[in-house]
Amino acid sequence: MARDNSAVKPTEAELTLLNVLWQIGPATVRQIHEAVSINQKTGYTTVLKILQIMHEKALVIRDESNRAHVYAAANSEVHTQSSLIKDLISKAFGGSTSKLVMRAIDDSTSAKEIDDIRQLLNSLEK
Repeated sequence: MARDNSAVKPTEAELTLLNVLWQIGPATVRQIHEAVSINQKTGYTTVLKILQIMHEKALVIRDESNRAHVYAAANSEVHTQSSLIKDLISKAFGGSTSKLVMRAIDDSTSAKEIDDIRQLLNSLEK
């Protein structure tokens, strides 16, 4: 079962590794490093160190039963995103979700995205 580590906010580097884990599932350091290296130059030992720190912070869990440790995200992507958004709303928007939404929706929002938002709002009203 995932620990409640909502108070722990992942850094940008940690979020990069979490996104890999959410995409590919539990993985070894080598697999995570290979996935990260597609988009950015990062050393293997850097990935390992970040994962070790993340394990200490309970952001990832580690299976040590094999020679190559396997890491997995401790919480789901949705859980982590919700925690980060709640923190952002509290700190940057005075607790106002509507201020966040109004700032997020601007001229760069596509018609498709607006339609998706409209459908979501309609489903929430039901």
